[in-house]
Amino acid sequence: MSQMNRRRALQILAALGTTGLLTACGDDAADGGSTDTKSPIKIGLIAPQAGGLKAIGDEITNGFQLFLDLHDQRLGGHPVTLLTADEGETVNSGKAAVDKLLQQGVLALTGVVNSAVMLGIRDTVEQARVPLIGSNASPSTLASVVYIWRTSYVLDEAGKALAGYLKEKLRPGDKLAIIVPDSVGGDDVVRGFRQEFGASDPRIAGAVIKTTAAANPGKTAYVQDIRRALNRKPTAVLCFYTAEAGVEFIRQLRNEGYKGPVYAPGFLTEGTALENMKGDAANIETALNYSADLSNTANRVFASAYRKKHNTSPTTYAMASYDAAQVLDQAIDLAGENPNPQQVNLALGKLGQIDSPRGIWQFNQPRTPQQKWYLRRVQNDGQVLSNVLITELATLG
Repeated sequence: MSQMNRRRALQILAALGTTGLLTACGDDAADGGSTDTKSPIKIGLIAPQAGGLKAIGDEITNGFQLFLDLHDQRLGGHPVTLLTADEGETVNSGKAAVDKLLQQGVLALTGVVNSAVMLGIRDTVEQARVPLIGSNASPSTLASVVYIWRTSYVLDEAGKALAGYLKEKLRPGDKLAIIVPDSVGGDDVVRGFRQEFGASDPRIAGAVIKTTAAANPGKTAYVQDIRRALNRKPTAVLCFYTAEAGVEFIRQLRNEGYKGPVYAPGFLTEGTALENMKGDAANIETALNYSADLSNTANRVFASAYRKKHNTSPTTYAMASYDAAQVLDQAIDLAGENPNPQQVNLALGKLGQIDSPRGIWQFNQPRTPQQKWYLRRVQNDGQVLSNVLITELATLG
């Protein structure tokens, strides 16, 4: 707590309902003096504000704002104005959001849900020389960037984590059906899975079926593709969908009579998606870089404060956005009294290990996290259907 001023510490303790350690927290002067003289800064947050990905956008906004709430609305000691812009659902709307925020003189950018949008804004961000700490979208094809960092994951890692697990779990003679949207993210997950599982393994021969990538699919959008997959008489189904698309896919899969095992990257059952699936989600197993029931100090602070404010458990989207604020906090502090975007970007490259709710991680050379991946199973936790932590799967990145 040596770098945490008294107000920050008190707010974290208050969020946990434990404010009795006042004398142990010291005062502002003991922690290096008041930060009131530091100049205000602007941070731009890009997230969908409507449509099928809005729930993820809300989580990203909530996670970043929670860090500000627990840190006196400051990053690196500077008072923060958080500006938001609607990512929309297309590359063009994403570019418009970035342009809007850059015109307002932001010190850094964060957010971005859609992988296609992240690829589409790459050149704009690099040319502007303003750091973007992406907190969700992370396509594996985003390479050779200088100003784009990501606190989430790379999607092929989700495929690799599941492949390592299923390679041992599936028996000889079993068949896996792989159903994914025809999208950048779907391609990444399949690529990572096949690399780790073994592309020539007969258990996944001819297994991949691609569906619509619509964020708001119709009531029968997946039916024909699901029937094609089930004609293989699979032992298990591996899929990759998020938010409302995930809810609709699982509903249609169950309606077609499939009751067998389902495996997926954890985005399938995150947040409101799990609530909307209800009993259809029971026993689905997922791989993800975060679980709300991880037992570490950083997660106890984060998850408790998040539940108190929002009356629900946090998701990986909120956690990655919280961490985006955390790395910005550290980088802006390192950048000096009057930081500019280029100085903040250089400082991001000097950060070491991050003490995160997901566990300790750090940026690797491609500017993405080297981190643990976990296996979770949807089951009752008391009276509530939850993603219950089962075990660690791998450290990737």
